[in-house]
Amino acid sequence: MKTAIVARITEICRDRAIATNDLAVRSGITPSTVYSMLDPRRKDMSVITLKKLCDGLDISLSEFFDADVFRKLEQEIR
Repeated sequence: MKTAIVARITEICRDRAIATNDLAVRSGITPSTVYSMLDPRRKDMSVITLKKLCDGLDISLSEFFDADVFRKLEQEIR
């Protein structure tokens, strides 16, 4: 899930030519927080921070998660 979220954030920023620092400013969070969320070694993500990032990208959470990368995720619990 974390990998998919990072991929989606990266995709949107690339499509809109938004740098990580710009995303932080638009979202009202520190650049270090954004970089930390994008770090593959960090496993946990705050839903509140993700919501702020979506606000900065001017999209809703439902728009954020409406992407193929999330439809293709395997079930976590078997």
